[in-house]
Amino acid sequence: MTLLHSALSAADLLALFAHFVVLSLLAVGGAITTAPDMHRFVVGEHHWITDAQFSASIAIAQAAPGPNVLFVAVIGWNVAGPLGALATMSGTLLPSTVLTLFATRWGSRRSETRGMRAFTAGLTPLTIGLLVATGWLLARPYVDGARAVGALALIGISIVVMVRTRVSPMWLVGLGAVVGALGWV
Repeated sequence: MTLLHSALSAADLLALFAHFVVLSLLAVGGAITTAPDMHRFVVGEHHWITDAQFSASIAIAQAAPGPNVLFVAVIGWNVAGPLGALATMSGTLLPSTVLTLFATRWGSRRSETRGMRAFTAGLTPLTIGLLVATGWLLARPYVDGARAVGALALIGISIVVMVRTRVSPMWLVGLGAVVGALGWV
């Protein structure tokens, strides 16, 4: 939790909301794909929260039951309390919800057209790139630290297992928890 909650002005809250509106329209693979730019905005540019608070916001929200987008609310809460959570969540959910409603209705009538198939196929590399950027942002504190070899080994094992097998990702999460608990990463 940060002590800056009372220090954020209405203009700052509006800027926070507006930035998350823009990110909402970029979040092709889900809100988590825009985490690097969220980090740049709230940590790097405005210094509203620390790098550790940002990473903890994502970790706490991902561990909690419910939709994956909850990390956006936790980031907003850490930035500006309840008003920050409202700004980030409404900024994330409103535009994408409205756009999705109209796009799915429009797209369902044109699903077999060449242009629609090309558009859908073109979103795949974009989504993968955004997910890789998010993964790198979340892994960077570990691969830059003293235990970089263990972190890189765990990342490599996870990639190989996910690409080559049908093993549930939950086993890899469990492996990461054990490795972290043992202090290897």
